[in-house]
Order: sequence, then C-alpha cells, then structure tokens
Amino acid sequence: MRHFRTVGVTLALALLLVVAAVLAFVYLIVTPSLEDRLIGSRQDQVAGIAEEVNGRWPPPPSLTPKQLAASYAAATNTRVRIFSVDNRTPLSLLAIADEGGGPSVLATDTDPIALKAATSLDSERGVVSLGERRFAEAAQPSADGGYVFLVSNSIEDSLGSVELVKHRLFISALFALAAALLLGYAGARLFARRIRRLERAAERIANGKFDEPIVDTSPDELGQLARAFERMRQRLAGLEHARREFIANASHELRTPLFSLGGHLELLVEEDLDEATTREFLGRMREQVDRLTKLAGELLDLSRLDAGRLRVDRDPVDLAQVTELLLDEFDSRAQGTGHELSRDGIDGSATGLGDQQRILQVGRALVENALRHTPAGTHVLVSASRNGDRVALSVEDDGPGISETAAVQVFERFYRGDTGGRASGSGLGLAIARELAVAMQGEIELSSEPGRTVFTFWLPAASSTSSPAIE
Repeated sequence: MRHFRTVGVTLALALLLVVAAVLAFVYLIVTPSLEDRLIGSRQDQVAGIAEEVNGRWPPPPSLTPKQLAASYAAATNTRVRIFSVDNRTPLSLLAIADEGGGPSVLATDTDPIALKAATSLDSERGVVSLGERRFAEAAQPSADGGYVFLVSNSIEDSLGSVELVKHRLFISALFALAAALLLGYAGARLFARRIRRLERAAERIANGKFDEPIVDTSPDELGQLARAFERMRQRLAGLEHARREFIANASHELRTPLFSLGGHLELLVEEDLDEATTREFLGRMREQVDRLTKLAGELLDLSRLDAGRLRVDRDPVDLAQVTELLLDEFDSRAQGTGHELSRDGIDGSATGLGDQQRILQVGRALVENALRHTPAGTHVLVSASRNGDRVALSVEDDGPGISETAAVQVFERFYRGDTGGRASGSGLGLAIARELAVAMQGEIELSSEPGRTVFTFWLPAASSTSSPAIE
C-alpha cells in the first residue's frame, strides 16, 4: 500500500491527470468548435452562391430560370432552386427551377429556410436534416419579394472529417496517456530517488553523523536544497567538533583549578606550614578561584546572549579612561608574561555610547587575547580614537600575526588558537566580545599581517553634550 503513496506514483498520476485534462479539453471543446466552424464555412459558401444568383435575376431573355439554376449548380456542385412566392394567406412557394444533384431535402413548398426568407424578405441560412443526413442551406429573396433563391449543400463530408478527427484523437489520446504514465513514472522515480538520498542524508545528520558529504550538482530546486543541506552539514559538523573541543577544554579548564585547589587545601589541612607558605598557597588558590569565576561568567554570558536576555545600557563612555583601566589591570600580568604593555594615540574626544561594564569586558578580551597568543617580548599597544561619528578602542601587537584560516574562525565560539603548539583559553572570549559589540550597535574588526595585528572595537560616538561615565 505504501508503494502507491510514493512521490514517483504521485507525480506520475499528476502528469497523467494533466495530459488527460488537456485531451478532454481538446475533445470536448476544440472538436465541437471545429465542427461549428466547418458548418459555418459551408453556410457562408451557399449564402454567397444564393447572393450571386439573386444578383443575376431576372435572367436575360436568352436564359431561362432553369438554365440559370443549372449553371450555378454545375459550377458549385450544389443544389440551386428558384421559387416564386404566392403571397396569399397562407404564404406558399412554387418551384420554377430545381437543379443540382442529391436527393430532395424537404418538399419544395415547405422548405423552412426558403419560407423564412420569403416571410422576412431578408437573407436566411441554417441547417436542415433529412433522415440521418444534414444540409447547409441559404436563401435570398429577390428585390421585389416575388422570388426566393435557395442553395443547398450536404455537410456530411465535413461532418465525416470531424468524426475522423475525433476517432484519431481518441486513439492518440490512449497512446498519449499510456506514454505519459510510463514516462511520468520513470521520470518521477528518478526525481524520487534524489529525494530519498536527501532523506537519508537528513537522517544521518539527525543521528549526528556528519562525515559523508551531500553531493547534487543539478541546478534545479532539489540541487539547491541539497547544497543547502551540505552547508548545514558542514556547519553542524563544525559546531559538533567545536562542542567536543569545548567539552574537553572546559573539562581541562575546570579540572586544573579544581585539582590545584584540592591539592592546596589538602596541604593546608594536613601539613604544618609556615605563614609565608600559607600565604603563597592562599594566593594561588585565589588565582584558581578567579579562573573558575571567569569561566563561569563566560558561560553565563553565553547563555544570556543565546536567550536574548542580556541587557546593555547606552551611556556615554570615555574610551581614554577605559584604556587607562585596562593598562592598570593587565600591567602586572604583562610583566609576568614578558610582554610590554603601553598606551598609544589616546584621543580625549573618544567618547562612545555603550554599556561601560560591557565595554571593559570587550577590552579585557582583546588585551588578554594579545597577551595569551603572542610570544614573550611582544609589544602590545592599547589606544582610543575618534573617526567621524564613530569611536574606536584598538589593541595592536607586533607578534607573528594570525593566519587567514584562523582569522576567519577567531570569533567563532569555542575556537582556540595555538600558542607554541598548544591550545589555550576557553575559546569564548572573542566570541562573546563580538556579540557584546553587536549588542551595543558596534563591531570588532581584525587586521593582521606578520609583525602587526590590530583588533579594533568600533562604537557609535556620543554627542558633544553627553557627559562621559566610567567606573
């Protein structure tokens, strides 16, 4: 039963119905119209002959009415009759000429077309029947109304042609329907096979299998759908890879401080330590707690961004002061990693609109990225500037630069660059920074080449009447 509900059968039946509808239209609409046109053409023909006979009436003395009728009947292969009209009530007709082949249609004195023309004194035409035979007739009254000229011609040959057309059309329709069913089903099966391939691909993707590519080079809608599936597969594969890496990274990021905290706590509890060692251990524990707090904050920000529940303010913020705060916050860390951290190009008019705490968070992510992913001895510059109706917070370093491949991925979630052959960080800082920038109607641009890498955080500039606020 399921076999008859497949796309192939459905499309084949749809094609069959379309072909059947077209053929039915031709058979029921076009063919009768053809018959009407053929009969009308024959009526026009006999009407023209009747008009010509009328035009030659009365005939010259050398030509009798019978001779006139016979000449037109022989020339046109029709039956020509001339009636005199008796106007006495009831009106009657008397045939004075009846020439041409074929049996009599009706009694000459009761022909309906001739009687109608004699009564109306106007040309008349129509179709009359004698048994199973039909005739096209046209009648013309004379100018004085004393005579009527009737021309008749069989339409059986025309009707026979129409019947032949109907018969051949019916036979052709049977072949066309059979061909439509076979070809439609064959074509639909090919079409359905491509749909089934997409179905299997969707099932693989739904089951988390992203290793097999989806290939369909056809330019039609199914080909476009297949290419959309392939893009989705690649994106999901990348996200799955990033998710697994993030789980491993997050596990590592959590395990390291937790093990460190556990070890220091165990030593503090079980060992008799002097005050200096105890303070050193407490300082290290504080660092690990800060590390855990930072990771938890990043995960919380990420969940809020995804849920659309992260609120950002739009207040005037002096980016020059933000630069000073970042330098104060990261100075000791830069010294510890062997970096030179300084400010450059501070513009006092660089006041932008945004959330002051979120701007600091973005700045921290950019500075931390520069310190984490560049070797010792690298010079890191932090600057603030204004360009028209935008202000910028820039972090520049003279490190080895970022490759083109990494530059495309650096703002993706869970992506972690390599530092000296090892991955570092949670891979969330720059991704969150970019989404925060967008939430504040700004953006982050990256420009990198060997020896110079610049991250620029752009924000809308505040109006000159706004007062800056920073904590």
